[in-house]
Amino acid sequence: MPLNLTKIAFGAQSYADIESWYAGRRSPHLTTKYRPTKWEECIGGSLYWIHQHNLVARSPITGFSQTDSGRWLIELEPRLIRVYPQPKRAHQGWRYLKGEPPRDLKDGEDIGDALPGKMAAKLQKLGLI
Repeated sequence: MPLNLTKIAFGAQSYADIESWYAGRRSPHLTTKYRPTKWEECIGGSLYWIHQHNLVARSPITGFSQTDSGRWLIELEPRLIRVYPQPKRAHQGWRYLKGEPPRDLKDGEDIGDALPGKMAAKLQKLGLI
């Protein structure tokens, strides 16, 4: 089973901002200083985006490559797949996703009014959701 990564959608004010990052790009990528130690296991996995303390979308990881300056590119498929929101703390850089990833939303599926991430995390700890 491939490994998944998480990354905060820094600068995104809404989900539409994340979508705009992918609009018209043939090969989106994420630049990072350090390549993941388990990078080979991440190919075929996904990069999950964190927005407002929730995992909200994912992009399949297609590969890794190094730039002339020594930085690494995490190469992604040019599609953004919405997932059922799952509470997730913000962090710097990328991290491996531990546990079961959230399921993809079906075409036309409405998530309704999703709880804010912090509130959902507290209710989850109490066993209420």
